[in-house]
Amino acid sequence: MFASLREDIRNIIERDPAARNGWEVLTCYPGLHAIVLHRWAHACWRLNLKWLGRFVSHIARIVTGIEIHPGATIGRRVFIDHGFGVVIGETAIVGDDCTIYQGVTLGGTTLVAGTKRHPTLERGVIVGAGSQVLGAFTVGEFAKIGSNAVVVKPVPAGATAVGNPAHIMRKEDQSRSARMFAAYGVTPNGDDPLSKALRGLIDHVARQDEQLERLTATIKAAGIACPNVREGDKLDSAELNRLVD
Repeated sequence: MFASLREDIRNIIERDPAARNGWEVLTCYPGLHAIVLHRWAHACWRLNLKWLGRFVSHIARIVTGIEIHPGATIGRRVFIDHGFGVVIGETAIVGDDCTIYQGVTLGGTTLVAGTKRHPTLERGVIVGAGSQVLGAFTVGEFAKIGSNAVVVKPVPAGATAVGNPAHIMRKEDQSRSARMFAAYGVTPNGDDPLSKALRGLIDHVARQDEQLERLTATIKAAGIACPNVREGDKLDSAELNRLVD
């Protein structure tokens, strides 16, 4: 137990630049308190002391603002940063070295008891603040879920999911750089793929407009009349790109 506690404290100090020393982490980090109390609750649950497990979980929720069902499986070195409003359901599995920020829900979408209803986070997953991961599917190793995303289907290993409903932003290789900690599940210089697609379409239409204008000017310069061609409104690509940002 104490070895796990020391490991958790070292892990938090490594990941959180605001953590100054072990004593501060031990006494002032509700994410650590929630993990420790969950271990007690989970042990009771496995010993078939269901009520006691739920009661310990309830006390942890009151003290920390983090609700972890005693039936949930939590791996080693899991870091719940800030943590207020985090909810982790009964059949959820959180792998080693995962990071979960405040307001995250690992929830279920079915009411059938005795079945796997909640998601599985594999090793190194980062779940951004306010995200909702809903359903009995797997989020692959070192995947990232952007803040406020709503994820309802599997996320491949190394990928980043953003939006509501979430879609894959990019699939990263499993290199050392892909495993680096990314605050709040946000990849540096990342972008919403739908916005990128819309901006690409807008820029493409703007280029076509320019080509049509040059063609029309060339035709007129050659003395060919175009009486039935009506000029349309000019596309303001800069304004449209600003709207989709």
